[in-house]
Amino acid sequence: MAFITLKQAALWCGGYVEPKYENVEFLGACNDTRVLQPGQLFIVLQGARDGHDFIPAAMEKGAAAVLCSRQVGDYPSIIVEDPRIALGIIAREERKRLGCKVVGITGSVGKSTTKEMVAAVLETTYRISKTPANHNNDIGMPMAILAIPEDTQVAVLEMGMNHFREMAYLSQIALPDVAAIVNIGTMHIEFLGSREGIRQAKLEILEGMTPEGKLLLNGNDDMLCPLPYEIPQAVTYFGTGENHGIRAVEVCQEPELLRFTVQTGSTAFPVEMALEGRHFVTDSLCAVAVGLELGVTPESIQEGLSAFRNMAGRQETFRKGGCTIIKDCYNAGPESMAASLAVLGSKPGRRVAVLGDMLELGDCAPAEHEKVGILAAKNADLVFAYGPNGRYVVQGAASQGMTDAQCFETREEMADALAAAVKENDVILFKGSRGMRLELVLERFLKDR
Repeated sequence: MAFITLKQAALWCGGYVEPKYENVEFLGACNDTRVLQPGQLFIVLQGARDGHDFIPAAMEKGAAAVLCSRQVGDYPSIIVEDPRIALGIIAREERKRLGCKVVGITGSVGKSTTKEMVAAVLETTYRISKTPANHNNDIGMPMAILAIPEDTQVAVLEMGMNHFREMAYLSQIALPDVAAIVNIGTMHIEFLGSREGIRQAKLEILEGMTPEGKLLLNGNDDMLCPLPYEIPQAVTYFGTGENHGIRAVEVCQEPELLRFTVQTGSTAFPVEMALEGRHFVTDSLCAVAVGLELGVTPESIQEGLSAFRNMAGRQETFRKGGCTIIKDCYNAGPESMAASLAVLGSKPGRRVAVLGDMLELGDCAPAEHEKVGILAAKNADLVFAYGPNGRYVVQGAASQGMTDAQCFETREEMADALAAAVKENDVILFKGSRGMRLELVLERFLKDR
């Protein structure tokens, strides 16, 4: 992360700065006064409230300056037509100035976990920076770039979208040297129409890459292998098929330990990870592929993946109140829901699935939730569903003969019913889209245990 003067930033984005403030410097950027740090550039955005209303509070908290569309008070400011676009331009120019390698990670599900795995592999060999939390959109990713330390050798950026041309915009800011697409699922199908549309939107990641860039693809995904058209970038496939350039064989899931062997050309090496779920194999193979592309040795790849621990809220397993809790409330789509239910189904004892709606599925929502209900009936003894589509989960479970599936209108009702139903040593999965806030159900459930 480097200091940038307002004069330099304004030159990059075509903004205006009063001459007396041209030499003011900022370090990083933020659009939220609640988490703003002293010295940052405050980004004024138009949301439910006009971001200009927060400028005095931002300056009181120590903001160095403001990126805004009109002057508010006598504060150091860059005045632009559209602060969001200006932020992207400033981030792109700073990315070019830094000159580090950039790895872009995208996919329908699992991109945050894969980003963390890639970072774990690369940090064994390089000074790295990575996208914090879920800063993967047109605001968060540019802010992540402006937070990259000056001495970074490789930046790992998570890139998300839910509409056409969003990925192209991100790619033209990040300018990835290496890009990886983890999968093409059904998340955001409401806005993109079909899996073909989702693939098209994900492949926009190529638009910020040079022909010398490298594209890494999940060879197990029917939408990615093969690609529907020729591209100038070299492609490496990772997966479990014999024709994949980076392949996993001898996959073995033990309690709390995932093992497999990586084969690539004439090289083979074992990997052990503290994870449960075979769906993590392709995520970790993506990290292997990135590592090998950037010259990380097999020994260092083994070290990085062995040390990897998943992020909080993503299949986080712990004991509380006599039960085993699997907290996976960060997000959900049909593919990740199926993977989490499979993990639940592998557990001994009585299993309880606490499920929230999967969002942004559009007209596919009823059928996809019914499929989840069918899977839940096969992997759980009790099913609790919350959200407008919960009735389809119950319907799917009932089609398999399950009579212990219930749908709830409020989180409070769900938590109270769960508390009354569970027994000692039950295994309970909490899984749903972020907007369903199932962590609140978990908190209420655990409150008196």
